[in-house]
Amino acid sequence: MSDALVRWLEDVGSDDVGQVGGKNASLGEMIRELKEEGVRVPGGFATTAEAYRRFIAANGIEDEIRATLAELDEDRENLDSVGRSVRRLFAKGEFPDEIGEAVRNAYRELSARNDTKAVHVAVRSSATAEDLPEASFAGQQETFLNVSGADDLLEACRRCYASLFTDRAIAYREEQGFDHMDVALSVGVQTMVRSDKSGSGVMFTIDTETGFPNVVVINAAWGLGENVVQGAVNPDEYIVFKPLLDGDHVPIVGRHLGEKERKMVYSKKGASSPTKNVSTSKTEQSTYVLADDEVLQLARWAVAIEEHYGHAMDIEWARDGDSGEMFIVQARPETVQSQKQAGALHTYTLEEKGEEIVSGLAIGEAVASGRAVVVHDVEEGDQVEEGDVLVTGMTDPDWVPLMKRAAAIVTDHGGRTSHAAIVSRELGFPAVVGTGEATELIKDGQDITVSCAQGEVGYIYKGILEYTEEEVDLENIPETDTRIMMIIASPAAAFRWWRLPARGVGLARMEFIVNNWIKVHPMALVRFDELEDRKAKRAIKKLTRGYDDKTEYFVDRLSRGIARIAASQYPDPVIVRMSDFKTNEYADLIGGAAFEPEESNPMLGFRGASRYTSDRYREGFALECRAIKRARETMGFSNVVVMIPFCRTLDEADRVLEVMGGEGLARGENGLEVYVMAEVPSNVVLASEFAKRFDGFSIGSNDLTQLTLGVDRDSEELSDIFDERDEAVKRMIALLIERAHAAGRKVGICGQAPSDHEEFAGFLVGEGIDSISLNPDSVVAVARRVAELESKGDARGGETQPRRAEPV
Repeated sequence: MSDALVRWLEDVGSDDVGQVGGKNASLGEMIRELKEEGVRVPGGFATTAEAYRRFIAANGIEDEIRATLAELDEDRENLDSVGRSVRRLFAKGEFPDEIGEAVRNAYRELSARNDTKAVHVAVRSSATAEDLPEASFAGQQETFLNVSGADDLLEACRRCYASLFTDRAIAYREEQGFDHMDVALSVGVQTMVRSDKSGSGVMFTIDTETGFPNVVVINAAWGLGENVVQGAVNPDEYIVFKPLLDGDHVPIVGRHLGEKERKMVYSKKGASSPTKNVSTSKTEQSTYVLADDEVLQLARWAVAIEEHYGHAMDIEWARDGDSGEMFIVQARPETVQSQKQAGALHTYTLEEKGEEIVSGLAIGEAVASGRAVVVHDVEEGDQVEEGDVLVTGMTDPDWVPLMKRAAAIVTDHGGRTSHAAIVSRELGFPAVVGTGEATELIKDGQDITVSCAQGEVGYIYKGILEYTEEEVDLENIPETDTRIMMIIASPAAAFRWWRLPARGVGLARMEFIVNNWIKVHPMALVRFDELEDRKAKRAIKKLTRGYDDKTEYFVDRLSRGIARIAASQYPDPVIVRMSDFKTNEYADLIGGAAFEPEESNPMLGFRGASRYTSDRYREGFALECRAIKRARETMGFSNVVVMIPFCRTLDEADRVLEVMGGEGLARGENGLEVYVMAEVPSNVVLASEFAKRFDGFSIGSNDLTQLTLGVDRDSEELSDIFDERDEAVKRMIALLIERAHAAGRKVGICGQAPSDHEEFAGFLVGEGIDSISLNPDSVVAVARRVAELESKGDARGGETQPRRAEPV
C-alpha cells in the first residue's frame, strides 16, 4: 500500500494533519497514544491529501474550479449555482488507477482484519485545515455510513471530495480567509460500529453554555449518531463532574431523559440509501440509552482525551449493538467556550414579565427579541431578515447563511450538541432547542422575546420585553478575610457563576429544587397508592415515568440538584438548607393539599425543624436525608454542609439530629457538619447551648428582624419599621457572633442587606462575621467593599476582629 496515497490510522498522529486532515490525524493519535487508557477507536485507513491533489490533476479540473469560484458575487447570491458547478466537476472525475488500486487494497485488508469479505465502513471527510481550536469546520463536509464493497467505497470517496465545495464550506472558507485550493481533503474509512442496533451520541469536556471546565456533558440517542449531531432528536443528557471520577464515586450530577422520537438504522436499499430513520418504541423513548457505568466510562475517556490534547474537546461516541463495546469515532477541539476571554462576565436580566409560549433547552445566556419567522424548509430562508427570530424544526449546515441573519433561533428538536446549538454559540446569539412544538405554538410574524438568562431552561415569551445587559469586570478583585459566598437557588444556573470570586455557597435552598425540579409533595410519593386526587395521580405518573419506585424519583432528582450546586464550588463548602416551605407552599406542590394543615399564620406555624420529626412529615424528611447522603457519599460531594431552618428549641434540635443520625446523617461522621439557621431570638439567647449541637450558625436576617421587632416583613403599613439595621437587630447579631465565637463556632449571614447598605456590611465586618452570602450579581461589588472596609478597620472606628484560618 502506497503511504503517499493511503495511510493506516494507527500509523498517523497529530503531526500528520497536513497529510490526512484534522479528523483522521486525531483518530490516529488516539489509537496510538490512548490505547493504554482503555480508549477504543475503530480501526481503518485514510486517503491522503496527495491522493486528493492527484485526483484533481489527473482530471484536469483545478483551473475550472478556480475559474468557477471566481464567478462568486460579492454578496454571494449565486453561491448555489457556483457550488453545484464545482461539485459536478468532481462527480464527472475518475480515480487514477494508482489511487483506485490503493483504496481497493486497503479495503480488502480492512475486511480481512474483520474476518469478512466486505466490511461495512463509515466514510468521513477530513479537511487538512479543519478542527483547529481557532476555526471550526465541523459538519461542513459529508459523512457516509454503512458503505460496503470497494466500488461503493470509491463512489463515497468521490462524493467526499465534492463535499469540500458545498455552499456552506465555500462560504465559510471565504469568511475565514482560507484559499480554497490550499485546503485538501482526506477520506477516513473506519469499520462501522453497529450503533444502529444500540446507541450513540456526542460529548463535550466543558459545559457548553457557561464554559464551566469541570464537567463532561454527554448526549445520547438510539441508533446511528447523525440524528444527535444534526439535532433531529431530543437526546438524553448526562452531566458528569470530572474531579471525582478517579475514585469509587458516581458523580453524575445531571441526568435528563430525552424523547428520542426516532433512530437512524441500516437500510436494505444499498448504496443509494444505506440508512433510514424509523420511529422509536415507547419503551425506547422512556428508557435511558446509557447505564451509569457506561456514562462514567465515557466521561473517563473524555477526560483522558482532553488531558492528552491539552484543551476542551468535542467528541463523538458509539456503542456496538453486537459486542456492547463503546467506541470513540471522532474528537475535535471545542471552539467556542474555550476561546472566550476570562476578564468579563455578561449578565442579562428580564425587567418585565411576559406570557410564556413554550420552553426548551437554553443555549447561551443572553436575551433577544424580534419578529418570529417560522420556516419549515431551508428553501424558504429568504423570509428571514436581519434581527428576526428563526423558528424551525431543526437545522443543518445548509441553514448557516440564513441563521447568520437571525437574532435568535428556536427549534422543535435537538439537544445541547445539535447543529443549531453549536452554530448559535459560534455566532454569539441565544437559542432555545428541543421545545417539541415551537413551530406550532409560535405564530409567524408575531413579536417574541427569547430568554436564556434563567438557567438551563430557555423561555419564549409573547411580545418585546425589556431587558438589561451588564458586564461584570472580573479583573483585579481583592481577596478578603471575610469569606464571600453565594446564595444559589437553582441548580440549573449554578455553573453560570463559576468564575465569580466566591468561596462556596452559603445558602442553597432545598425547597427551590423541590418546587422547580421535582414539583411533587414528598408525602404524595410516599403514599401514592392512598392518594385520592386523580388529577394529581396522573401528573405524578407522568413525572415519574422510568421510576419503578416513586420515592426514588424524589431522591434521584433532589440529590442531583444538590450535587450540581456542590459541583459548581467544589471543594469549597456548599451549605444546603433542608426544606423550609410553609404549609401553604407545601400544599401547592402536586398532591400536597392532602398532607398539609390549614394555618392562619404559616410563617410562624408548622415549618422548619418542627416538621422533620412529626408523624405528618417524618417520611418526607427521610427522603430529604437520603438525597443528602447520596450526594455526599455516593456522588462524592463531601463539601455539602446540612443546615436546619427555624429550629426554635434545644429539644427540637436534639430530636432532629437524632432522626438524621437514624437516616445515616450523623453529625461528625464522614466529615458531616450541621449548621442551624439563626432566625429566632431563642437561637441568640441560647447560642452557647445551640453551639454544643451545631457546627455553625447562619443568620437569617429577614426572619430575625421580623421576630425581634415584632413586624410582619410583608406588611406595607409597617414597611418603614422593618429594617435589619435597627439597633435591636444589630445587637442580636453582635451577641450571636460573640457567643458563637466563644464556643468555637462559625457565623455567616445570608441576605440582601450587606449588598444594599454599605454601613451594614461595615458593621458585620467590624463584628468579625465569618462569611457573607450574597446573590451572585452582588458578589463582585460587595467583595470590593469588604476588602476596603477590612483595610481601613471597623467602620465604627476600631480594628476588625481577628480571624481564624479559612472560616466558613
